[in-house]
Amino acid sequence: MNKQLTIGINANEANLVTNRVGSNQFAFGLLKALAQIKTKHQFVIYLSTSPLEDLPKTSANWTYRVIPLPKFWTQWRLPLDLYFHQPRPDLIFSLGHYGPRFSPVPSLVTIMDLGFLKFPNQFTKKDFYQLKSWTEYSVKQATAVFAISETTKQDIINTYKIRPGKITVIYPGYDKEIFFPKQEPSAQPYLLFLGSLRPSKNLERLIEAFNLLEDKKIQLVLAGKKGWLYESIFQKVKELKLENRVTFTDFVPEKEIPTLMRQAEVFVFPSLYEGFGIPVVEAMACGTPVLVSNAGSLPEVIGNAGVIVNPYKVEEIAKGIKLAIKNQDNLKVKGLVQAKKYDWEKSAQKVMEILEFTHYFGG
Repeated sequence: MNKQLTIGINANEANLVTNRVGSNQFAFGLLKALAQIKTKHQFVIYLSTSPLEDLPKTSANWTYRVIPLPKFWTQWRLPLDLYFHQPRPDLIFSLGHYGPRFSPVPSLVTIMDLGFLKFPNQFTKKDFYQLKSWTEYSVKQATAVFAISETTKQDIINTYKIRPGKITVIYPGYDKEIFFPKQEPSAQPYLLFLGSLRPSKNLERLIEAFNLLEDKKIQLVLAGKKGWLYESIFQKVKELKLENRVTFTDFVPEKEIPTLMRQAEVFVFPSLYEGFGIPVVEAMACGTPVLVSNAGSLPEVIGNAGVIVNPYKVEEIAKGIKLAIKNQDNLKVKGLVQAKKYDWEKSAQKVMEILEFTHYFGG
């Protein structure tokens, strides 16, 4: 068990964009934490394009292998390289849903959520088919699976009939150097949502709930890049004549997010489904009260540190917002305690334990 391993990591998910959210953010955070672990093992990071500047730098035990021709990369390009390039890694760990279609070494994959199966109409037919088909083969042929929440783990068990022992929950962390409580008063009180603008985020009902609030001085800030099927969100604002009270920021650079969160009265995240919800943890770490829906993993993520509402009931969302504002001080304390449970270093250590176990004992 003292053998030095060569650990292959399919890290494309961390290398797609510098403006990372969701699965890209998770992959990047975990990759950085793995690079900082003191270990005797070697890492080979597989990419379809050259590494972005903010990825971990090459070192004695950390190298990049760029395999071009990105189309259907996990389907044939990566598998061929694993078979024919020497030396092979001892295993291949994918920081995303898609593992190699076939592999001569044990394959491990990371599943964020199975929300696409719950809301297939929110995807194009092509994207849905790929998500459904490629995720299924990746999970079923994997030696081990990582899930980012207990909720996602249970969804994997129920959907693919995978034995629970094959799945390990690895929670995301957050950047403790920038997300922490600090007094930064705002000239204008506002509620904050942060995430991509798409149907599953439930923003139309949030806007309707915001319109029901008696306090007309408070603003609603919807921060995040446009995802898909977002036109109706803008239309809802116009329909309710809220153009002067609802602000769309588009993508917000990470360095600006902490101040945006600290100054908010409440961080609102009433999604119809989430595999985790990293912004919720970041908001709690900043000392901002949070409101989330009772869908997916969100109740698991916040515990008793926030307000939980039914995402389909507009009046309940509105009442929840008022409750969160009323109990700001109490929720701030609870949120800071809850946020401490999420740590990239601990998650990376847990991943390393599973990688070693998979090699030595076969998962």
